[in-house]
Amino acid sequence: MLSEKMKILFLSPEATPFAKTGGLADVAGALPLALKGLGMDVRLVLPLYRTVRNGDFDIYPLGEDLEIPMGKQRLKAGIRGFRTEEGVPVYFIEREDFYDRPHLYGNEKGDYYDNFERFVFFSKAALNILEKISFKPDIIHCHDWQTGLVPCIIRESSASAFHADIPTVFTIHNLGYQGNFSEEKMSLTGLRRGDYFHPEGLEFWGEISLLKAGINYSNAITTVSPTYAREIRKSEYGMGMEGVLEKRKSVLHGILNGIDYHQWDPAEDSDISAKYSPSSMEGKALCKTSLIDEMGLDGSLKDRPLIGMVSRLDKQKGLDLFLEILDEVLALDVGLVVLGSGNEEIQAGLLGVSRKNPGRFSLRLGFDELLAHRIIAGADMLLIPSRYEPCGLTQMYALKYGTVPVVRATGGLDDTVVPFNPKNGKGNGFKFRAYTGRAFFTTIKRAVALYRNPKAWKNLMVNGMKEDFSWPRSAGVYMALYESVARGR
Repeated sequence: MLSEKMKILFLSPEATPFAKTGGLADVAGALPLALKGLGMDVRLVLPLYRTVRNGDFDIYPLGEDLEIPMGKQRLKAGIRGFRTEEGVPVYFIEREDFYDRPHLYGNEKGDYYDNFERFVFFSKAALNILEKISFKPDIIHCHDWQTGLVPCIIRESSASAFHADIPTVFTIHNLGYQGNFSEEKMSLTGLRRGDYFHPEGLEFWGEISLLKAGINYSNAITTVSPTYAREIRKSEYGMGMEGVLEKRKSVLHGILNGIDYHQWDPAEDSDISAKYSPSSMEGKALCKTSLIDEMGLDGSLKDRPLIGMVSRLDKQKGLDLFLEILDEVLALDVGLVVLGSGNEEIQAGLLGVSRKNPGRFSLRLGFDELLAHRIIAGADMLLIPSRYEPCGLTQMYALKYGTVPVVRATGGLDDTVVPFNPKNGKGNGFKFRAYTGRAFFTTIKRAVALYRNPKAWKNLMVNGMKEDFSWPRSAGVYMALYESVARGR
């Protein structure tokens, strides 16, 4: 029998507020807090990156260093502790040559050459600290390829090992990142090659795949939306892993991510020009006016549609479609605000169009969290034309801020955006299915047409603002899964 207070260990390569490159960090930061709110004993393990060292975190040493076997070597790992304001214990794996670097996974030249070593070491050290801190979890929840080796290590462990037989849940945040490395590194894992390096194990086209390891050896697999869980079992979205996932479909679950309404709520957001809510919408117009002024746009846009985009600028996010129809969109007599960075060719294309349309199109390259809040609050609609999107959080933020999402029907975008029906007033946005510029443009044109019906548009905005994508809702689904896995069902 399980105790009433389940013990959960989160292993993640990043988590807010300590280290972040994307949505994974938001999930690994927020979900433990929500689970703690449901009565679980949740603890988090991360690498001790430079961002943690340089941050305002009162971390403290936890006893003597551990010795971690890496092939023929034994490398030392320091352990540091921290407790969040909400009372969640956090443990950091310390090794300066692996983690004290300017970035988490690589730089402008590409991934770090030793990422395999860095995260095999992290996975082993994370398990080895359990006995040191006297914490034996009911479930270990692993996130993305960087922790994919953990279920293998547990399976290989002797019965006397402290972490032997602990069930694992493995979450795929984005199947595009697989952790594929040369088979020559197999000895560093400590696993017997013949038992694990084969097509039913972690071998993937002649290489080691840490993602495949997590998929094949965990007790349950989750991904971040129900639709994405179905999509990744098909060749169009499976990135070569569709057959592996199809074999494990009985333990594959799609659980929609939540968002943190403490950070994303226009009624409480101090980073926007004016606060507002469904019952008091005046602040939305003030946010729009302020954004137009800040971005140097024509003042006449205050009475016309202002379209925003906050995104990584690459083809996965549909920026090739956006560039294809950009001139046509501007011809609809709208304003455009884009924030993001990414592919140099796409950036150059956007810069060229913005320079030809001063006062109509404002582009900011890079990322600015505060500006992202102001764009989402000030725009009338937000474009998210992703080629694929495991979950997506931006559309959920937009809905809360009364900013109408225009999205491609894929992954979590399809799960969260419901096409607006003017006849019955139901729905919260606009979406298209075919990955073509024509389908995208036609959908934007429909949204612009509805904007000119103020009553219908306000109804649409309020519908979105009343949606609930809070973490406690998603945490309850995870809790049920943990209980099922821990009981062996």
